[in-house]
Amino acid sequence: MDILGKPRSPVEADFGPDPLMPHPTRPLVRVSERSRNSLRDEVARRCPTVPGVYGILDRGGTLIYVGKSKSLRHRLLGYFASSSRAEKSGRIIEAARGVQWETQPSEFAALLREQQLIRRFRPRWNVQGIPERQRPLYLCLGRPPAPYFFISANPPRDLIACEGPFYGMERMNRAVDALNQYFRLRDCSQKTPFHFADQLSLFPVEHRPGCLRYETGTCLGPCAGACTRGTYDAQVNAAQSFLEGFNDEPVVALRDAMESASRNLQFELAARRLADSLAVDYLYRKLTRLAEVRRGYSFVYPVPGFDHCHTWYLIRAGEVSDTLPAPTCARSYKAVRERIVSWQTQARATCDRGHGPHAHTLNLVASWFRNRRQELERTFHPDRAGRVYPRALKPLVPTSDQRARSQTAHDQRARDQAV
Repeated sequence: MDILGKPRSPVEADFGPDPLMPHPTRPLVRVSERSRNSLRDEVARRCPTVPGVYGILDRGGTLIYVGKSKSLRHRLLGYFASSSRAEKSGRIIEAARGVQWETQPSEFAALLREQQLIRRFRPRWNVQGIPERQRPLYLCLGRPPAPYFFISANPPRDLIACEGPFYGMERMNRAVDALNQYFRLRDCSQKTPFHFADQLSLFPVEHRPGCLRYETGTCLGPCAGACTRGTYDAQVNAAQSFLEGFNDEPVVALRDAMESASRNLQFELAARRLADSLAVDYLYRKLTRLAEVRRGYSFVYPVPGFDHCHTWYLIRAGEVSDTLPAPTCARSYKAVRERIVSWQTQARATCDRGHGPHAHTLNLVASWFRNRRQELERTFHPDRAGRVYPRALKPLVPTSDQRARSQTAHDQRARDQAV
């Protein structure tokens, strides 16, 4: 039942399955109160100080915001602080009459779960009504019979390539226009009829281009039979190499065009080329970083759980590809041996570029290890799983002896600084 006593739909009632959680399903805890203070008191009484994800519910029981935290209790109580009233969290909690949460064994698991829930439910406060928050966009290459670059918030499945997310609608539109013009790809509607030069027809028909781009030399003209399918596909392959971070020719060409226009005192043209160059350069820098992650991040990432739900994540081509409960003894290792053999086979596929069932995790993995370089030291190749599993996991919560040693070292540093 929702806060007003009406039945809640199954989608609103639960977070749903977690495809990247190899451990038993965790219960979803929900508290609902009619006043802000009562809701705060109930959260303080029931919410634990462990990693997890949470959702904010409005008066009708609709999920309006999803977040994650290393400490659920501290994060949720922060919404009710008087200092947060003018901030984003204060505005969210003003519309709330319910909170629900689901614990996770680690911060990394909570981050993956948060991403899943945002993609699944698209709560309005995760993308709207929040200052300086922009909707993520994806750069796509596809849509036969004449593929081209376009942007989409929800990429279709039948694509040649897709990367993202990127941010900034105006910048992305400018970059897409510049790329389609550089690679001479069409950008017209899917309703436009296309006629390649090598396409057979019963009667000779003169096809006219549907726009001026063919006349200006910025499109191969597949609508007018001005190019063969092979010629157009060659340009699509070049565009795909840019999308995969291997081709910087558009960046160089736009920079040269801007400098040439400036030397010729064509200042308006130079300004347009500068804006195009900045937009495409932003894309290329990010695509290059993602390409480095795809080429270099293929390993097993062992993550300890605070509740002994330790997890091994298979990172393949920079994406979270699979998970399993971390083996801690010979018996548990034998139970997952077949899965590990499969991981070894996948990891040896060095030509694999990713784009698996969880391709959206690429940016998350890249950001996680960029901010936590020391975590890379704990990773290992699946071939070494049988040798490292007894010592692959370290306690997430320090023992009493470790805390005592840490406190002693802290006191000694304080005394040294005082001297």
